[in-house]
Amino acid sequence: MSVFTTVSPDQLSQWLRAYPLGELLDLQGIASGITNTNYFVTTTTGRYVLTLFEKNSADELPYFLDLMGYLAERGIPCPRPVLSYDGENLSELNGKPASLVSCLRGHSIDTATVEHCAEVGRVLAEMHLAGRAFPSHMPNSRGNAWRIETASRVMQLLNAEDQAMLRDELAFEAELPLEDLPHGVIHADLFRDNVLIEDDLLSGVIDFYYACNDILLYDVAIAVNDWCSAEGGELDQARLRALLQSYHDVRPFNDAEHAAWTGLLRIAALRFWLSRLHDMHFPQQGEIIHAKDPDFFRRILHKRIAQQQAIAGIWVEQQHR
Repeated sequence: MSVFTTVSPDQLSQWLRAYPLGELLDLQGIASGITNTNYFVTTTTGRYVLTLFEKNSADELPYFLDLMGYLAERGIPCPRPVLSYDGENLSELNGKPASLVSCLRGHSIDTATVEHCAEVGRVLAEMHLAGRAFPSHMPNSRGNAWRIETASRVMQLLNAEDQAMLRDELAFEAELPLEDLPHGVIHADLFRDNVLIEDDLLSGVIDFYYACNDILLYDVAIAVNDWCSAEGGELDQARLRALLQSYHDVRPFNDAEHAAWTGLLRIAALRFWLSRLHDMHFPQQGEIIHAKDPDFFRRILHKRIAQQQAIAGIWVEQQHR
């Protein structure tokens, strides 16, 4: 969540006249993240988050905004879109599609504990169950086709060792049988900076703009790779067990998911290694840009490949507790 499109207080005050939110008191750019323009907006009725969408078309955005409203109504702690006087949750500001959502309590954390990981597992499983009847459908824009295309763009920018790992990984993933795994609505970006914590409890899940319909276990793998990884990329077993067990208590894993687990951890690691490589070598211009280090996910992918058998053993142990 960076600032690519500048919004002045005067421009926002004019725009806010379409909303029942009172007068603008404060406007602050949010410098974390890498895709959209975000601001904290404080008015006489409260605090909100303004997002200007830099890449998504107006046709795509109702899925994300409607999903947040749908999940919030079902008890998932996520932002609720603010409706204009006309009942719309999407508008235009400075030539970009724009929306306002409620600002949740809590803060993101840098260091995750076992207790935090248990909270993430529980809420992620609750979100997967709550999303089962969501009527809209969105393909994963960062799925297999995107991984192949992005790999071709960054391949020649890598050293020989990383090129070999990338080629081998694409070949490995092309052979994985994933069709029969449970699918549904996934967040697809449940990193520490997209989760709010208050008093060691999860108080909010934010930034649903990569949400889509895909493999539920892939969403778990994305979360595990961020929440349960040490700096060197290896998995912290206590945090991993806490997240998996807490998730399994709400939505039990099946045998097909057991078989696919280590492969999905690798797919999740590759997806974010590639996206960070792409953003580093082909940056989007903006006023405030927060780029993320691709080497972190290179290390994670390397560890997931090297430690595949041990990771599978932890899963088996968890399943029989």
